[in-house]
Amino acid sequence: MFGISPLGWVHTLGSLPAIPFALYMLVRYGRIVPFSRAGLIYFISMLIGSLSVFLIAQQPVSYIIAIATILFLLTGYGVARFAGISRAARYVETVCLSLTVFLLMVPTVSETLRRVPDGHPFVTSLNSPLLLGAQASLLAMLILGLTAQILRLRRQR
Repeated sequence: MFGISPLGWVHTLGSLPAIPFALYMLVRYGRIVPFSRAGLIYFISMLIGSLSVFLIAQQPVSYIIAIATILFLLTGYGVARFAGISRAARYVETVCLSLTVFLLMVPTVSETLRRVPDGHPFVTSLNSPLLLGAQASLLAMLILGLTAQILRLRRQR
């Protein structure tokens, strides 16, 4: 179904929980909260998704996205452990983890549009206006979201 291999399903189902948990934390807290229950599930799911890309990727850009996601994820979750809960660490944590959400959603939206509906996908080309518009919308949401998060962090100090 949808032209997804068994390893592809492991990747998809392993990373899928990250989406609702990211949305939950962004709505509830205004950012990804790393050391909450939702944050732990997000971390594990993102790690499964990022690492499993290396088993299924067919395009070189997939490896770049996976490596960037892993680096931002580890930095976002690790900065507080090394730098303490300083003001700068909170900014680094927030920006890095927001970037992981963006890096999750870009391939998710792209792959969904390229596979759904089964047999007659919405998009057949990576240069499709629908796909490019969706990716531009994700970039706009990232910029607006990061701006709002940074302003919120500045007010909290």
